[in-house]
Amino acid sequence: MDGIINLNKPTGITSAKALYRVRSITGERKSGHAGTLDPAASGVVVLCLGKATKLVESIMDQPKVYRATARLDVTSESFDSDRPLTPVEVATIPTIEVIRGACAHFEGVIQQTPPQISAVKVGGVPAYKRKAGEGPMVLTPRPVTIYWLHVHAFTWPSIEFEMCCGRGTYVRAFIRDLGEQLGTGGCLTSLARTRVGPFSVEDAWSLESLGRSAGPNEYLIGIERARAALAPERITVPPPPQPSCCLLASPLKSGAAADVTTHSSPLTPSHQ
Repeated sequence: MDGIINLNKPTGITSAKALYRVRSITGERKSGHAGTLDPAASGVVVLCLGKATKLVESIMDQPKVYRATARLDVTSESFDSDRPLTPVEVATIPTIEVIRGACAHFEGVIQQTPPQISAVKVGGVPAYKRKAGEGPMVLTPRPVTIYWLHVHAFTWPSIEFEMCCGRGTYVRAFIRDLGEQLGTGGCLTSLARTRVGPFSVEDAWSLESLGRSAGPNEYLIGIERARAALAPERITVPPPPQPSCCLLASPLKSGAAADVTTHSSPLTPSHQ
């Protein structure tokens, strides 16, 4: 079986466990995912099956869009609500204008230090596997790209925002750094990946729907169609939401973020 499945991963499981469940449905053992999501996050995880595993690196290089909520009055060891929350004393509560101005400083190519609880390896060991009592690992800043940030809503202490970023960007690290710049805490309370390149959450399959499907003709995106949609000249950075919009439009349906003149929806399964 050669092709791609656009999976909408639920919260509460790792991307690896989601992949194992899909393997039990498809029967295809040669498979992998093109970019992990934390267990607490939901949304698009692109699964590559058979010969499509050769497309993993191309998919991981695609722009990604996230929708998130966070609190600015607390923090945690992981900078999300998976770990116990620690209150942060805030001297001055920022306005939404101040927050938007601070967000603008993070747009572009920036240096970002990954969270201590992350899969980044030091000496071949993932940072999250450090042993108790060893202390934090030394994680060096690395360049990442944040194409745009959009603050949808802010009511102290909660912020709702959307961001489009490149490979290797940690949203948890961004909210940590935003809090430091604002003089507040910073801790994600929810995270959803709504797009990876041309793969949108609107077109993604849940584990339940995959289990009920009639077979790969329903859910599998053919390798040639995927390869064509991933061509560099067809994919651009999706635009930020308009101020009056609450949700990001689907670029592959509107044509706003990719050249899709020959395919109305290039990354939905074909019944050919």
